[in-house]
Amino acid sequence: MEDTAVLSSKGVLTSFTYGGVCIRFRTPETLVRYKKILEWDNGYIVTTAEYTHSEVEEYIDLVPILKNLYIDPDEFLRPIRKVLIKYD
Repeated sequence: MEDTAVLSSKGVLTSFTYGGVCIRFRTPETLVRYKKILEWDNGYIVTTAEYTHSEVEEYIDLVPILKNLYIDPDEFLRPIRKVLIKYD
C-alpha cells in the first residue's frame, strides 16, 4: 500500500509511519488509543481518540512536526492518500 500511512500510539508516544519513516511525538498519558480516522487532509488528521476518561475528536497537524524535523512536508505528504490505525 504505497499510498497508505499508519497512525498508532504506545504509552505517551504517537507514531505516524510512512515510506519507511516513523515519526514519533508526545501525547497525553491518558491517551488509550486512536479509534477511527475521520479525515485526512494532506498532513491534517481528524480522528476519534479514546482517553481514560472519555472518547473525543482529536486533531493532529503533522506539518509543523515535519518542519521541526527538517522534513519537507510537501514532498513527504504528497503521495499519502489514506491513513490507517494499526495496533500490534
